[in-house]
Amino acid sequence: MKIMMVIASDDAETAYNAMRLANIYVKKDHEVSVFMLGRGVLYEKNNAEPFNVVAQVNQFEGDFYV
Repeated sequence: MKIMMVIASDDAETAYNAMRLANIYVKKDHEVSVFMLGRGVLYEKNNAEPFNVVAQVNQFEGDFYV
């Protein structure tokens, strides 16, 4: 299945959970694309424990657009 996820929030927990879900889809052999739009492009700035968004992005093996 082809899945597209759009993350437009700068909330660390929201971006973290969306990327975790994207990683799960990839592991289940789905074709996943993630688009960071609007405030979503600030994911690196809002990266904070326990919501390590950057680690989830680094694990992601699909198409990633900022």
